[in-house]
Amino acid sequence: MASLSFIIGLIGNIISLLVFASPIGTFMRVVKKKSTENYKAIPYITTLLSTSLWTFYGLLKPGGLLIVTVNAAGAVLQFVYVTLFLIYAPKNIKVKSMKLVGIFDVFFLGTVIGVALGAIHGSLRLTIVGIICAVLTIGMYAAPLSSMVPNAIGFVLGSAQLILYTIYKNKSPSPSSTKSNEEREEEGSTNLIKNAIEMQQGHDKDDPKSINRSLHKGSSLPKSSISRQYTVNKLAKTRSLCNPYELRYGPDHDYDVENGRSSAQ
Repeated sequence: MASLSFIIGLIGNIISLLVFASPIGTFMRVVKKKSTENYKAIPYITTLLSTSLWTFYGLLKPGGLLIVTVNAAGAVLQFVYVTLFLIYAPKNIKVKSMKLVGIFDVFFLGTVIGVALGAIHGSLRLTIVGIICAVLTIGMYAAPLSSMVPNAIGFVLGSAQLILYTIYKNKSPSPSSTKSNEEREEEGSTNLIKNAIEMQQGHDKDDPKSINRSLHKGSSLPKSSISRQYTVNKLAKTRSLCNPYELRYGPDHDYDVENGRSSAQ
């Protein structure tokens, strides 16, 4: 039974070593091109932390030879990857990567080892270190979800947009909503003139003073909030054509408002 466990553990170690060695081709290309291109340092930095802690756990655990060997080899490989990345990365990325190395692979790793050796004793030490290692390993394998979640949200929002488009694409807008600002302005001017004419027709046509007051009242009506110069000119021209004196006596007559008489020009 013990030999079977050893064999299975040995097979697991071989597979793990192959996983740790898989970036070798990538870093050979980095060295050849002397550029990290679009590669990220965080996977190698976190794997260096994980393998280092697992190596520490294997040293604490009785009979943890297989744990020590595979993770120590992985830690060495990850250290080489991180070093090469820092050498060939652009300056701004290099600075950020060095900060991450200092936080995770120096400060955090040193804190866990120091607290475990100085403040925790017995089997509790092994348990706490094992839990930390397991959490880090799960987090490392779950890290790709950070790129999947935004894509899933984008898929949901994009689907909602397509559904709304399908529902409303065949519905025509109301006629009032299709009018432009100029059309609304012209319609308001026409209504203003129409109201003024109706008010003038309601008064005695033979009373020029009443007509004059009606015209004055019509001209004092509130103007459209959308004011444009060409609309004002059109309004003035239209009103001059609709003068009640010209409609009654013709454009070639002058009308004496005080005496109520007209005379040909």
